[in-house]
Amino acid sequence: MNHDRYERQYIDGILEDTRTIALLGASPNPARPSHGVMGFLLSKGYQVFPVNPGQAGKQILGQMVYARLADVPQPVDMVDVFRAAEYLDGVVDEALALETPPKVIWGQLSVRDDKAAAKAEAGGIKVVMDRCPAIELRS
Repeated sequence: MNHDRYERQYIDGILEDTRTIALLGASPNPARPSHGVMGFLLSKGYQVFPVNPGQAGKQILGQMVYARLADVPQPVDMVDVFRAAEYLDGVVDEALALETPPKVIWGQLSVRDDKAAAKAEAGGIKVVMDRCPAIELRS
């Protein structure tokens, strides 16, 4: 898939079908974008599982934080990635190794790795990169 541009229908379909989200790189700091986006997604009715090894066992916005994707207690529809682009390939590997892989891997603004995306898509996972679901939900 060409990730330079997404059809509105593709984005809307993902956001409508998604109910559960693992948010990688979740931060307890209200000044961080991941914190604001997590709060917004929760306010829109999504179930969000924050993932951050440095915060594991604590809570962010009332949600238990997990160290890794594999620690999240249930399958998720989407993995929302707030990590640098160079880590996206590892996120894809971790997602593909799950017993029930997510339907979508979403790379936040500036998170793009076309090779990682191709690997995810070959494994049956949809990919969105360099976009923010909170922005897309508002548009």
